[in-house]
This record gives sequence, structure tokens and C-alpha cells, in this order.
Amino acid sequence: MKNIAIIGAGLSGLIAARQLGNAANVTIFEKSKGVGGRIATRRSGLYSFDHGAQFFTPKTELFKDFLKPMILEGHIKRWDGDFVEIINREFSFKHKWDASLPHYVGAPSMNSFAKRLSVGTDIRQNTLVNSIVRKNEYWQIYDINQRLLGEYDWVIVSTPPEQALQLLPQFPTFCSELVTPKMKACFSIMLGFDADLSLSFDAALPLGEDISWISVDSSKPDRGQAHCLLIHSTNDWADQHLEDDRNKVLEYMIEETSNILDRDLNCASHKDVHGWRFANIERQVGKNYFLDTTHNVALCGDWFIKGRIEAAFTSGYEVARAMETAL
Repeated sequence: MKNIAIIGAGLSGLIAARQLGNAANVTIFEKSKGVGGRIATRRSGLYSFDHGAQFFTPKTELFKDFLKPMILEGHIKRWDGDFVEIINREFSFKHKWDASLPHYVGAPSMNSFAKRLSVGTDIRQNTLVNSIVRKNEYWQIYDINQRLLGEYDWVIVSTPPEQALQLLPQFPTFCSELVTPKMKACFSIMLGFDADLSLSFDAALPLGEDISWISVDSSKPDRGQAHCLLIHSTNDWADQHLEDDRNKVLEYMIEETSNILDRDLNCASHKDVHGWRFANIERQVGKNYFLDTTHNVALCGDWFIKGRIEAAFTSGYEVARAMETAL
């Protein structure tokens, strides 16, 4: 059997690994201690925040079929939240999510179903791949200390394009795929409270603000009793302030959200901020993955389509199917 290395244990990498598991020996290298990429959850004491992807609404039958077993197992549940839009700091378009357009989340945390997908997969966590070298028809994988991590027949890079460009040799075929797409940043603010804020919504979409999303994460299925508020910045504001002091970012976003909600959120007993350098991308046109059968290398990720969970699934699934044919 061929040996395949996958760089990145986000959803695209996990899906590709599961698809190829019967056709090859697959090893995933992941720089973090967890799996799922932006399908992420952060905990602090009683507080739990889905500080990356917030939910997903499946569109294709293929993705719906993929979700069914994990819904039956309880790793994914429907979030019937009270949704509002906030225009000129006034609530409008109040709507209750329901089965007519189901909004799903991982349970009891967003990354639960990513963890489920990783079961039985050879994942080398806390392993930062620093370089990939083509030698004697094999790919050599090296870590940050230039230690050889192994030789592989194929390599799939499922990182954001900016990171993939740093990893891969400068073949013209790769550069053309990786230079153009530009992912946008996002800040996540995590606020935990001793008491319920009694907000009139579970999820809110502010328009015309530097804040793009506000959600009561504790309203999602199977969460704890502690009241948790998750706030996202807009991508444009994050791009402009990505290098700012994190405390300043935290202060500004709390102030802006307090003004939007007409409620002082500085009373939070827990405050935290996370910066996503590669959080989202505008809708792309073209293939959903890249495959080079001459050099035995592939690229996948939501950035081929749009920064959404279903896009990550589609890219990982399709590149694996194409590789099965090549293998």
C-alpha cells in the first residue's frame, strides 16, 4: 500500500484521511494539540466557547448523508436558536430556527464531531511541519528542528493557502493555485458570566458594525449552565488590527458589543480573545481541490470554495475520490 501524509487535521484533512484509509497508509500531521481546525472549542472552568465555526446548515445530499450517523450518535445536534438581525442597533428580523432549515452544531461542543472523525486515524498532534522536500520520487516531511518525520508516496496539504505556499517547493503548478486566494482574519471574544444576561436572542447578526456575530454559546444543545457569550469581529476589521495588542482588541470589542446591546459587558467574570489569521474567504470559482499526479501532491481546504464547514467537507471528499483513482 502507498503511504500518504496529510498536513493539517482540519475537517478537509480528516475527511480525506477517512476516505483513503482503505486504499493507503495515511498519517496526519497536526501542529495543534486538538483536531478540527476552526471547528474549535475552548474551555475555562465552567465556561465553554465555540470560538471558531458557529454552526452549519447542510445543503448537498452528500453532506447530509455524511452527517446522519453522527446525528444518530448524538455528536451533532440541531440548534433551534432565536435569531435576530441588528440594524442601526435596533433588533429586526426576529426568527426561530427550526427543522425547516436546520442549524447544526457539535455536541456537547463544536469540536465533538471532529474528534469522532479522528478515531482510528494515525494523527501526530503537536507536530509542526516546517518543510516538505521531493527526493527520489518520495516526499520527505521535516519538523521545525529539521528532523525527518518520514518519507511518503503522496502528500496532501490541507492548510490555508498562505501556509501551503511556505511548505511546498516552488513548482509553477503550485504557485498558480496558492498565490491568488487570500483568506481573511477574525477575532473571537469569549465572555463568561456569573448570571444569565437574559438576552432576547441566542444568535445575532449586527450589520454595519465592526462586530459581525454575537451568540449565546450556552444556548446550544448539551452545554453547561454557565452563561457564555461569543463575539466575532468582521473580517475587514480583523485584517486591519491583526497585529494590535490583544488586550486593546478585547477592550474595543467588548465596548462595541456593549454599545450594540445597550448593556455593559465588562461585568464578565471571564474574558478572553483569540485571533484567527486565516478565518474566511470569499466564494471562489474553479475546482474544489488541486491534484498533481506527476509529483503526487494534492491541496484541499474550504478556501477552494468558501470558508464554510460544508466547503471543507466537499474539498476533502472530492480530492480523496480523485486520489483513489490515481492510486
